[in-house]
Amino acid sequence: MKVLLYAEAKKLLSRSGIGIALKHQMEALKRANVDFTLDIEDEYDLAHINTVGPGARFVASSCRSRNIPIVWHVHTTAEDIRNSFLFSNAYSKYARFSLRRIYSKANFLLFPTPYTEKVIRSYGVRVPGEVVSNGVDIQFFRRDEDKAKHFRERTGLAGPLILCVALPFKRKGIHDFVEVASKLKEYHFVWIGSKGIARLLPRDVRRILKDPPPNVVFPGYMSQEELVGAYSAADVFFFPSYEENEGIAVLEALSCECAVVVRDIPVFEGWLQNGVNCLKGKSNEEFEMLLRRLVEDKDFAKNLGQKAREVALERDLTVVGWKLKTIYEDVLKNHGKKAE
Repeated sequence: MKVLLYAEAKKLLSRSGIGIALKHQMEALKRANVDFTLDIEDEYDLAHINTVGPGARFVASSCRSRNIPIVWHVHTTAEDIRNSFLFSNAYSKYARFSLRRIYSKANFLLFPTPYTEKVIRSYGVRVPGEVVSNGVDIQFFRRDEDKAKHFRERTGLAGPLILCVALPFKRKGIHDFVEVASKLKEYHFVWIGSKGIARLLPRDVRRILKDPPPNVVFPGYMSQEELVGAYSAADVFFFPSYEENEGIAVLEALSCECAVVVRDIPVFEGWLQNGVNCLKGKSNEEFEMLLRRLVEDKDFAKNLGQKAREVALERDLTVVGWKLKTIYEDVLKNHGKKAE
């Protein structure tokens, strides 16, 4: 069995959630001993598609003409398009109907969370599917005090540190992050995420990036090695996003035993439990209170981080790899092909 892992514009998407998910799939399949290719000109038995652009639609059309089954990974919904790039809200109104057509052409769908499956089913998509986490490398993303020290030294930040890792979208809660920071002036707030897309962002977001409050830093993109240091150094990982399909950065923070505060939104229901492995808030006033609590109560924050690690263990890339292998084999079998 050989699988095509496909995502268009890989260079452009390399620092996005989809780009990271593709890297995770590559590592997961290596661990499950599944042969794969990234080359659409190669020979393969099944296509695992991650994007929804013209390149992805071309690959899907080619596969159907050659009787090759298609597994489509749902990373994109109309809901998570909103409040991202310029004109994204206008596009999201059309996207619901476009995505319904695209995903309906698959033989099988992969959903990062039950929430994402619920959203796609609401579009009228009836293709069979299964929930499989994007996963996290628990051996790589683990608490490291040396890397934490290096991160603190490199950034010159001492004292309470509140971290977020995300592209600087309005949907990700960047306005709320800055507003909460303005109320907690004694804390350092660091938002890590590529600023290379700034010209595609609305004016108000560009203004925040250009002129943040004194205690807020936007260092831009950082390597995964540096991220381990950031997660390990942070007192709290604060993720005020309004819409997610899972949140790979959340998984990374959980894996590094960082105390996590998220917005109380449907995607986190069931697997993130308020007061057990994270804290959830619904307003900036709540977020301010929760961040203070975790910074001031180190024992509680440490316990929350240890419980968070347990959530990550269930989503390790080794587990993901074997789930994908089983799904591929079943899809090929149902398509009248033998997985060898």
